[in-house]
Amino acid sequence: MTDREQIAEQYRRMYRAMVEKDSATLEAVHAPEFVLVHMTGMRQSKPVYIQSILNGTLNYYSAVHEQMDIKVDGDHATLVGRSRVEAAVFGGGCHTWPLQLRFHLVRLGGQWLFTEAQASTY
Repeated sequence: MTDREQIAEQYRRMYRAMVEKDSATLEAVHAPEFVLVHMTGMRQSKPVYIQSILNGTLNYYSAVHEQMDIKVDGDHATLVGRSRVEAAVFGGGCHTWPLQLRFHLVRLGGQWLFTEAQASTY
């Protein structure tokens, strides 16, 4: 697989893990220093983010991936993913969100890992 194909597969793996509340995969695809920046500007570290998925603060039900723009520069990459995500977050009702995540990634040990994500809508 090319770098771009590997990164796209990590994106799909991440969403499957979010829906399935698969903590092992969520641990595996995110670097230890991962930070999620929500639309509100709130920042969540990797442990807090994963716990929020597992405890139901962030509930993901499905994702339909519409676009992935990937740029690779050596062992660093960016991915802007646009997906229609069915979710209920922070106690709100279930909605389908046009969610854009702008990721930074690093290649460690031959595997691409997410180091930061910035969430917005499109």
